[in-house]
Amino acid sequence: MATAEPIRLGVLGLGRAGYGMIAREVQGRERLFRAVAGCDLVPEKRKRFADAYGCATYERMEDLLADASVELVVVATRSSDHADHAARALKARKAVFLEKPMSVTYAEAKRLAALAKRVKGRLFIRHNRRFEPGFMHIREIIASGILGQVVEVKLSRTSFARRNDWQTILEFGGGQLLNWGPHIVEHGLRLLEAPVASQWSALRRIAAVGDAEDHLKIVLVGTNGRIVDIEISGGAAIKTPEYVIWGTRGGLQCTGDQIALRYLDPKVRLAPRKAERGDPGPTFGTPEELPWMEETIQANPSSPTDIWQELYAAVREGKRFPISLEQALEVMKVITASRRGTPFQPKPRTRPKAKRRPRR
Repeated sequence: MATAEPIRLGVLGLGRAGYGMIAREVQGRERLFRAVAGCDLVPEKRKRFADAYGCATYERMEDLLADASVELVVVATRSSDHADHAARALKARKAVFLEKPMSVTYAEAKRLAALAKRVKGRLFIRHNRRFEPGFMHIREIIASGILGQVVEVKLSRTSFARRNDWQTILEFGGGQLLNWGPHIVEHGLRLLEAPVASQWSALRRIAAVGDAEDHLKIVLVGTNGRIVDIEISGGAAIKTPEYVIWGTRGGLQCTGDQIALRYLDPKVRLAPRKAERGDPGPTFGTPEELPWMEETIQANPSSPTDIWQELYAAVREGKRFPISLEQALEVMKVITASRRGTPFQPKPRTRPKAKRRPRR
């Protein structure tokens, strides 16, 4: 049980992420976190936030950063502003909890990480889906060895929608690579369990009406030979399982918290076999009865946690935050490489002289 004072949050961007997700997630955690300020260009959003949390609100980012009561700035503005807004908060000597994506490009992400190191700032990246029960339990199953040596991992998030908000516009950091991409690429890199040896990708626009991609495929091959196949689509009319894992002794598939397993009984030793040079007759190989085990289980990791518990432990107790900046940079490296040479590659941006203010 926490005995220290709650971490004092200033939420930058009070829209779908800042108010609809992040602020709501800390409800019931008042012993750990307390919203003391919010900032948004839209008056109605400021009023809604003030009514809900009884705290100060600001139209200008500069005023939120100057608020001495704000200890940690939650950056939940548009994706194209993430790196700039996080940098400004770090320079104001605030700790920063940065909504995904970390930035629009790998180059931006590297500059931000270098700044955090230079000013000795605390920068935490919100890859919250690392702590989903299904993902955590799947990692435990792989580590147990019952699937044998994992050969291939397939990760999928699919839907069909003629989306038309700013998340479909490249100028604002739109597209599935920066929307679902950071979550699923992060999963893929953790499940690869080795450095990336090679990468292939393809991007398309199918159903969304902006100029950003809404359909993508990324294939990563690790130095260990393992394959991670990632597909994310807002233009797929038929859903596929969120996870499929194939190993030398079994496999699994999972959607949500339901994990279906099929694996060879680890207590049964398989009879030795050898390749036969002779006439095989009418069969394709020699059939055999294999000791398959099949079960469907509810995801229930042995040590459940979530990103808010980990954030509190890092800020208040000095513990290591499990999502390192190096891991977050690797996610942005894969994402940037996936867009290189495509029509969806971000164009170099020039900042206007006037300071931009947050809007979500």
